[in-house]
Amino acid sequence: MLDKEGYRPNVGIILANHRNEVFWGKRVNQHAWQFPQGGIKHGETPQQAMYRELEEEVGLQGCHVRVLGRTREWLRYEVPERWARRAREGAADYRGQKQIWYLLRLVGRDCDVRLRASGKPEFDAWRWNDYWVPLDAVIEFKRDVYRQALLELHRFLQDDGRAHLRAAVRPAANN
Repeated sequence: MLDKEGYRPNVGIILANHRNEVFWGKRVNQHAWQFPQGGIKHGETPQQAMYRELEEEVGLQGCHVRVLGRTREWLRYEVPERWARRAREGAADYRGQKQIWYLLRLVGRDCDVRLRASGKPEFDAWRWNDYWVPLDAVIEFKRDVYRQALLELHRFLQDDGRAHLRAAVRPAANN
């Protein structure tokens, strides 16, 4: 499903642990690492697609994560010409993807991650990285979108950290 400009609607997922490190997955049989992402099916909201993709690619369910934030607008990237697909007559050519990005906090455990949860795994390895490392490690044509998503969503990590700190130092109620 492409929009009239040739972009496929998609969601991207930045999953952070309690140390604000981010999940980084290695694509099956490739030397390419990336955040989980996937297409939005017809009739799905971006949030529904995010939860579906999270379970398909990482094996995590909604109970394992807390949504901290999402990008306000679609972020777009174009694929290199050699990967672009030509459309049928009268339809838009595939240019790339437009994505809504979500920042999630893992509230489950590392052992809840199951890369083989679906019949067709996307990743064959994973690790935690410092928040900004993916900017230098992702394939070049996705870097600008990663930069935009990480910059926009970073404030939610800071807000979440301050909220936990406030809760930890809140005095107990007198009974």
